[in-house]
Amino acid sequence: MFHKEGHKIILITFVLVVISVLAIDRYIDISWLKWTLEIGLLILLILILQFFRNPKRHTKQNDKQVIAPVDGKVVVIEEVFEKEYFKDKRLQVSVFMSPINVHVTRYPIGGNVVFSKYHPGKYLVAWHPKASEENERTTIVVENETYGKVLYRQIAGALAKRIVNYAKQNDKAVQGADAGFIKFGSRVDLFLPLDTNIKVALNEKVRGGESIIAEL
Repeated sequence: MFHKEGHKIILITFVLVVISVLAIDRYIDISWLKWTLEIGLLILLILILQFFRNPKRHTKQNDKQVIAPVDGKVVVIEEVFEKEYFKDKRLQVSVFMSPINVHVTRYPIGGNVVFSKYHPGKYLVAWHPKASEENERTTIVVENETYGKVLYRQIAGALAKRIVNYAKQNDKAVQGADAGFIKFGSRVDLFLPLDTNIKVALNEKVRGGESIIAEL
């Protein structure tokens, strides 16, 4: 199953690969060069397909828990001052996605979308300390009566050139449901209440829609 954000790119890539293979077969007679080019094109197609895959996840919805919004590795767990929306101290948990990870963004909690804003910006590497404030990004806040408000921020990386965000203010968020997509590498930051119980460790790998990040 492939994400809808990749349908156009997959189709274009497939057509170009087929045309290129036919052209190589017709115009190149050197066997080793022909096989090298065709294998390279096949690898390119496979990479595009795996990047836009959208595997089904089994979310156990729980208003007392925050689940991972994306696949990747936990690279930050620290107390910070969140100055865009909360304007106070929060626990930040950041998940870094490599180009080979699934890049679907999922709602970390269920509830109401109370804030959603897009920020144009730079394309620093996703693990850069200032990426959260200077890179292209979207900030979304979801609130429910049990957990309160959770902010998650999609951040573009050096390769990511487009952030897709489906969360609009006043939308109803379903925990684990598709909330967006980030193309070609990036990270997502979560900002949680200080009294939350973090359930992951640094460098731990998590699965979007399934791994528990924190709970009350």
